[in-house]
Amino acid sequence: MSKSKSMRDLYVELLEDSYDSENQITKALPKLAKAATSPELKKAFERHLEETKGQIEKLNQVFASLDMKPKRKTCEATKGLIEEGDEMIEEKDELEEGVLDAGLIACGQKVEHYEIASYGTLCEFARILGFKDQQKLLAAILKEEKAADEKLTQIAQSSVNSMARAA
Repeated sequence: MSKSKSMRDLYVELLEDSYDSENQITKALPKLAKAATSPELKKAFERHLEETKGQIEKLNQVFASLDMKPKRKTCEATKGLIEEGDEMIEEKDELEEGVLDAGLIACGQKVEHYEIASYGTLCEFARILGFKDQQKLLAAILKEEKAADEKLTQIAQSSVNSMARAA
């Protein structure tokens, strides 16, 4: 009979999933930035790449406070969302002007929404488990993910969606 999992075990599994997710994202963001035609969107993806690297460092701190080495558990959700972005990039020659950027924003926001849900859950689990320092680190990541999502919305609404619609 296998040992039943505790709340802490679930928390660690979710951390490992998020750690893998962030590492996958560091490989995907340069491709999104390269494919983007809007300078503002390109810059947003590049800026979020730097934030993501910082988020990995914050997750390293969380693992260290648990006396654990960071470990990755394949995040299938992020893997699938990144594949959607890759497909969008592959179809770029078939898309009218502006439509590619609108599609890249949609793909980026799907990832951000997944991360917002993940970090919201991790923050709550850290609170329940009494990991106050970890909760602060995770809340900082959550705030960055929400800001990245808002930035993508702002870019879409201020220029990209109108350009895509006019195409």
